[in-house]
Amino acid sequence: MNPTIKDVARRANVSIATVSRVLNHLPGYSDKTKQKVYQAIEEIGYQPNAIARGLINKRTHTIGVMFPSVSSAFSSDILQGIEEFAHDHNYSVMVCNTDSDGKRTMKYLQVLREKQIDGLIFSSEVLKKEYYAVLERMQIPVVLISSESRFSKVPYVKVDDYQAAFDAVEYLILKGHRKIAMISGTKNDTIAGIPRVEGYKKALEEHGIPFKPSYLAYGDFGFLSGCHAMEALLKTASDCTAVFAASDEMAIAALTVAAKHGLKIPGDLSIMGYDDLRLAQMVVPPLTTISQPLYGMGKIACEKLICMIDTHENVNSRIVSHSIVERQTVRTLA
Repeated sequence: MNPTIKDVARRANVSIATVSRVLNHLPGYSDKTKQKVYQAIEEIGYQPNAIARGLINKRTHTIGVMFPSVSSAFSSDILQGIEEFAHDHNYSVMVCNTDSDGKRTMKYLQVLREKQIDGLIFSSEVLKKEYYAVLERMQIPVVLISSESRFSKVPYVKVDDYQAAFDAVEYLILKGHRKIAMISGTKNDTIAGIPRVEGYKKALEEHGIPFKPSYLAYGDFGFLSGCHAMEALLKTASDCTAVFAASDEMAIAALTVAAKHGLKIPGDLSIMGYDDLRLAQMVVPPLTTISQPLYGMGKIACEKLICMIDTHENVNSRIVSHSIVERQTVRTLA
């Protein structure tokens, strides 16, 4: 038979209630008592049962995380921040890949409901009404990353995409570039697609540069789509001196396609990305990009979620700071 909480209480010479309070990190005992309980646990090899504990205190100390693409470098950096904060606070993390069009989202919400998660972090996708209705029935808090919420109870953590794109294009303009093309994310994406295009257009406008539709190509933030978009720009915007890509993966795709066509970066063409993934430092030449603190955003979102779980109170959204990271893919024009 596996040791039980009663066996721990008997070995530590304390009540079952005290052992439960120690395991659930509740107050009401001394450090000496805490050490006795943990020593007893180690001596008899007791393994706390998260499901059984959840039935008692209505908590499983498990949070769900939903990404449209778990394998992307973007998601990986965010997830690292989430997991570190969660594990430091005795929470486990269940990660779900909803796919790029979100077709698995409802399925995974049901799975997470059955697993009795305490809260959810929802990344890089619009929180639709039907998703929110399920979460309301689950009665769990949710925090968004790289998305915005139309629901007052749902806070989000993100950068100002419009301003970040504006700053990226203005940086290129101040480097002497006036023929600046853009590889955008998904055309109708209201979260990161449209705001970044609008920031691009506004920077051009403020510096008296006309916007040319032929200088704008669309991808889906991923590498392959960036390759197709860059191939298109080499035909429709062959005289451009700089390309701003709305993600690092698409910027790296632009580097790849440019090299295939014999273009030197930044000698023949300057390229700027958006995200500051670890990959941005690894490519040749290293990528100049807009940095959004993905790891930090993961930690902030997890901290907000656990606060909502513990206090049953709403928390505020947070716009985090972005910055320009200068490397070697942008040159100054004379």
